[in-house]
Amino acid sequence: MADEAKAKGNAAFSAGRFEEAAGHFSDAIALAPANHVLYSNRSAALASIHRYSDALADAEKTVELKPDWAKGYSRLGAAHLGLGDAASAAAAYEKGLALDPSNEGLKAGLADAKKAAAAPPRRAPSGGADAIGQMFQGPELWTKIASDPATRAYLDQPDFMQMLREVQRNPSSLNTYLSDPRMMQVLSLMLNIKIQTPQDSDFSQSSSPSQPPPQQQKQQPETKAREMEPEPQPEPMEVSDEEKERKERKAAALKEKEAGNASYKKKDFETAIQHYTKALELDDEDISYLTNRAAVYIEMGKYDECIEDCDKAVERGRELRADFKMVARALTRKGTALAKLAKNSKDYDIAIETFQKALTEHRNPDTLKRLNEAEKAKKDLEQQEYYDPKLADEEREKGNEMFKQQKYPEAIKHYNEAIRRNPKDARVYSNRAACYTKLGAMPEGLKDAEKCIELDPTFTKGYTRKGAVQFFMKEYEKAMETYQAGLKLDPNNQELLDGIRRCVEQINKANRGDISQEDLQEKQSKAMQDPEIQNILTDPIMRQVSSNLSSL
Repeated sequence: MADEAKAKGNAAFSAGRFEEAAGHFSDAIALAPANHVLYSNRSAALASIHRYSDALADAEKTVELKPDWAKGYSRLGAAHLGLGDAASAAAAYEKGLALDPSNEGLKAGLADAKKAAAAPPRRAPSGGADAIGQMFQGPELWTKIASDPATRAYLDQPDFMQMLREVQRNPSSLNTYLSDPRMMQVLSLMLNIKIQTPQDSDFSQSSSPSQPPPQQQKQQPETKAREMEPEPQPEPMEVSDEEKERKERKAAALKEKEAGNASYKKKDFETAIQHYTKALELDDEDISYLTNRAAVYIEMGKYDECIEDCDKAVERGRELRADFKMVARALTRKGTALAKLAKNSKDYDIAIETFQKALTEHRNPDTLKRLNEAEKAKKDLEQQEYYDPKLADEEREKGNEMFKQQKYPEAIKHYNEAIRRNPKDARVYSNRAACYTKLGAMPEGLKDAEKCIELDPTFTKGYTRKGAVQFFMKEYEKAMETYQAGLKLDPNNQELLDGIRRCVEQINKANRGDISQEDLQEKQSKAMQDPEIQNILTDPIMRQVSSNLSSL
């Protein structure tokens, strides 16, 4: 599943759909959180949409998981450079080049970082964009945006909210978003000035105009006089008392939400509930107040109240046509509460169904992880309820009887049932391994024999089964090692001693050259597949030796 999500992410990235690619890579990370390549890929996708802080976090995780992988430092350098930290970017690229000196991407990145570090800093009024960006940290930000008719609608736009949060986390990133007219509008609001944009100016005239005809020369003074006259400012929009009250209530609701968030972080859950409830009373058009209160109820163990709030949030969200991510969040929190209740009710189906609904709204890695946990809990519960050692012993005896009658497929059916009833019984795996050996299914037999030894390392029969399978697979050296391991537990075990004797005979026969051509080819083929042999053959020195020998 992780490989499938990764492939989708790579395809989306190649097509330039970077936001979608990041989502697929997040899904893959939820399934394979130790895979450094997934964090590297997501870092590249996030950097492509200028989310450099998130890209940096993923790049740092990549380097943490795989410190000897050069590409991880390439991601790290790109993220630092995107955040304007040229020194850190250069250091990252240099570390990567220490691992891979010929990497052209790292060389180019280092050159860019050094160029950025050497460039003179940009001059900006009042301390630059960083100083201006600090204004976005103040508590009056949300109130001003919600109170102004020109900016109020921005609060319902997810991409704009993402920009604001990025600027709050990293004020220096403001420069990245100044090309967005919405950010310029908010900046104008916060500075309480009208910022002139290129669209507001007229640059159509040439800097060196040709001499106008006499008729136009007469008209120029009049034209210039008109141009110097200030443009009439539009009359301010009249705001009704009702609209004014609505703005004030929304602003007050946002303050209550922020206070609730602060109380939640302090684990003062009762106070947080009070703030979120007050926010709902002031503004019932924002379902985040419901989902936040639901999260508090989960922490308090009040799962029924959480489910009730989530149902209200979903219903209200449909009415308001709220962002599908918000609806998905409500469903995820409902699923979490249902999964908690299922520990007592033993019914995980409704929780699983709720998580699946949430994923249809928005494919979130956290929701996917919770779905997998619920499905695993259900499977473990079913296995626990099916557990019955007494019935397992009965099925094992039935299997033994079928084995004696040489009815091996029937015996395997009984052994399968015995394992389902008691998956910790090493004897059943040993018996089923013997059946697989009789049927010539050597890989399955070897797997069962190894499971037998894993469950009970002191059970000598497991070593006998494993050695027999390896012997029939003509892996005589490995079979001998297995028999010797068993003899350490029981030095007088005749089956193990006979096994070693048979292995010695086959090894001596091969050493004398008394081996069939078919067996020789099979042995050579297996040797070539051995990882150690492959490493030796791919060694540059060995390749040179082989080349010299072939030329003689």
